[in-house]
Amino acid sequence: MRRWKLPGCGIKKVSLKLLYLLKTLQLSFIFHLEIFSVRRGGSLTIPCLYDEKYKSNRKYWCKGRDWINFTDHPTQNMFIVELKSLQDSDSGYYWCAVEISGGSDDSDYVYLTVSSDPAVSVINSRVSGQEGGSVSVQCLYSAEYKKENRNWCRFKDKRCFLWVRTTTSQNSAVLVTDYGKGSVSVEMSGLQKSDAGWYWFSAGDVGVIVHLTVTERPSSKITESQQFCLSHN
Repeated sequence: MRRWKLPGCGIKKVSLKLLYLLKTLQLSFIFHLEIFSVRRGGSLTIPCLYDEKYKSNRKYWCKGRDWINFTDHPTQNMFIVELKSLQDSDSGYYWCAVEISGGSDDSDYVYLTVSSDPAVSVINSRVSGQEGGSVSVQCLYSAEYKKENRNWCRFKDKRCFLWVRTTTSQNSAVLVTDYGKGSVSVEMSGLQKSDAGWYWFSAGDVGVIVHLTVTERPSSKITESQQFCLSHN
């Protein structure tokens, strides 16, 4: 965990126009998703992806002049912040940035809304399944977003899946079903190790993050001791 104190978050001088330009550079949050919705008292983990060339650069997270602890994962070119026990006062803009020597820091931002009844949510924000198995994610959205596009997207390649069965790799697939009553079911089957990672569900420009863990399939090989026991039964 790291913590730095830089005046004005180190990006105060960056203009709004430049911020939009930065979005086309090497640092990014969720693709085209700028608002996160969280239930009061809940928690949120936000990943920030950076280019390989920034692996050794100084990085930071902040909200206004408040600096936030984070964890860097250089092998994944990503650093994340975990926000817990969130309250209404935690709503606002959050920034992730990479310090650029001799130039403006490369940065990106999201807006966090904390409320008792979030516009978009999931039943479980962390799910897991075994290789070859399946996993289900139940996503919820409020009536005001009924006419908005609803997406299930993968963070690492910014790929979004349609409301039909979609192949994600050689053997895995995603089935997204919108029941039309504020509920969307995401079924991922034939899981592969490559399917693990960060995803997001969004309705319009508001979303929520989900992390998928894929564990190894239990070995089906019979050991010599097991074979001995079987042969003597």
